[in-house]
Order: sequence, then C-alpha cells, then structure tokens
Amino acid sequence: MLSITKENKQKQIELFEKQLEIAEKHNIPVIVHSRDATLDTIECLKKYKVNGVIHSFSGSYETANIYLKMGFLLGINGVVTFKNCNSIEVLKRIGIDNIILETDSPYLTPVPFRGKKNDPSHIKDIVDYLTKELDVTEEKISEITEGNIKRVFDI
Repeated sequence: MLSITKENKQKQIELFEKQLEIAEKHNIPVIVHSRDATLDTIECLKKYKVNGVIHSFSGSYETANIYLKMGFLLGINGVVTFKNCNSIEVLKRIGIDNIILETDSPYLTPVPFRGKKNDPSHIKDIVDYLTKELDVTEEKISEITEGNIKRVFDI
C-alpha cells in the first residue's frame, strides 16, 4: 500500500478508481480504508455504483450520512470507546442498523485494553460498550450487525 504524498496522490486515486470500476462491473462490495482523504474518497465513490463498508469509520454525522446514502455500512471498532472520539454520538444518531463491528487487529484496541495488541476477542468489549451507551441488548446488536454483514456481502 502506498503512503499518500503530494507526488503519488493522483496515482492512488487512479488505482482506487480502477478497483471501484472492477467492483461495479462484477457487482461486488468494497471495503474502503480512507485515512485523511474523506473528500477525495467521497468524490471517487460518487462515480461508481458500488456499496460495501467504510472501514474504521470515525467521521462526522454529516459524513456518515453521505456514506449511508451511497449504500455503505460503517465499520465500528475500538475507536468508539476512546474518550476523545465522537463516534458514539454519531452512532446514537444513525443507529446500529447502519454498522458492522470490526476489530482492526492488531490495532485500535478498545478501552480498557487500549495500548495493548488487539485481537478478535475484543469485539465483545466493543459490544459491551455499545450496550451501555445505546441501551440495547447484546443479542440485538449481534442480530443487526450479523444481518448487515450477510446483506452487504450476500451471504
């Protein structure tokens, strides 16, 4: 994966759009990892009829709505538990019907394990946090997010 620099930004956009073109042609979902490139990502996605997941979403409510209107789900991971993160406020407004859960292992370990190596077992910690913050049961979160995964990946 290329690091974005002034010299290769256009090349990254071109490669991303080629991937989106393939996904559109074959009607397959995409998982988008966009870091410090929200506007560029949105502009690229608008050109194609694709859906999928915005990995590790931690943007604004307005950005969330743009992605949701385009048919994307938002990937929520340990970042949602961080004190300085506004993701829980966004999530309260958009609802769990629009998310999937992910770990981003070995990174972004949820509180209270932040700073340690992440692994898939920490999905439970994210779910525990969401049950308290959103006043919803673990079963409901599991049911909805599993359904979202099955729907977006056609499984």
